[in-house]
Amino acid sequence: MNQQDLINRIKDLYPDAEVTVSGESCNFEVNVTTPAFDNMKSLQRQRSIMTLFNEEIGSGELHALTVRAKTPDELQ
Repeated sequence: MNQQDLINRIKDLYPDAEVTVSGESCNFEVNVTTPAFDNMKSLQRQRSIMTLFNEEIGSGELHALTVRAKTPDELQ
């Protein structure tokens, strides 16, 4: 899995999201900012991203994924 794979999958779910990724190989950190998170609790936001990668996490292809999920207002 590479950074662009992560971005593409997240953008499929949240097309208007700003997504940045750091890390490599099987350890990544993603920062996702979208207005779609406005009425979601922090755990709901993280779960919505993590479930996109359940298969890779289960197989070990993706070992660690840290998710930071914010609304645009939370960045200001």
